[in-house]
Amino acid sequence: MARERMTSERWAQLTHWPLIVASLLWLTAYSWKVIGDVTGPGAIGLWVVIGATYLTFVVDYLVRLMLARPRAPWFRAHLLDLAIVAIPMLRMLRLLRVMTSFTFGQQTAGTLLRSRIAIYGAGASMLVIYLCALAVLEAERGSRGANIVSFGDAIWWAFVTVATVGYGDYYPVTPLGRMWAVGLMAGGIAIVGTVTATVSSWVIEKAARGRDDDEPATRAQVRGLLQQVGELRKELADARDGTKE
Repeated sequence: MARERMTSERWAQLTHWPLIVASLLWLTAYSWKVIGDVTGPGAIGLWVVIGATYLTFVVDYLVRLMLARPRAPWFRAHLLDLAIVAIPMLRMLRLLRVMTSFTFGQQTAGTLLRSRIAIYGAGASMLVIYLCALAVLEAERGSRGANIVSFGDAIWWAFVTVATVGYGDYYPVTPLGRMWAVGLMAGGIAIVGTVTATVSSWVIEKAARGRDDDEPATRAQVRGLLQQVGELRKELADARDGTKE
């Protein structure tokens, strides 16, 4: 059983960077296809790349599922990996995992956590805006009455939507485009919540440090009391030894 777990861990180590490369290939191919409005043989080639990266993630998930023991708890604990297989855009989360793995200098646990949340939040917001712009452009382009017909229109619409500004100069008219708009609105709310929570945590920690700095005498008194207790214990031990003699 331990050998199977090691095999699963070894598989994850071996496939980590290949899956990162697959994510980048998918993003490049999808961006090229949508922004360039590629048709004909070029579109077929890009679809081959997109399909190959999709197959790579499917195979990776199935192999890890087969190596897992027991499988049911592993399946429940890795629902995000299943979602990554089902929803292509979630594959970009692997890129964010790489970004959050880097640390700069010595940091406390709280500071490190907030740094990773900030990086993850900033990266996620940029990816959400970019990918939703691509998806809406693909859904809207060529539709009757569409006003989002270029990548510039799409990225502007995505930014004002995620910022909850909503000027109304650009908006999706197709059912699929509106579905992506709802997802982007929900993502914008989540991003704002993450930023607010991170800033609040930073302020609370700063306030706590300030209170500690304002009370040096209290800590000194505690150290003095501990020293006195230690001396009393030593005197009691000496007295006990003298009584025995």
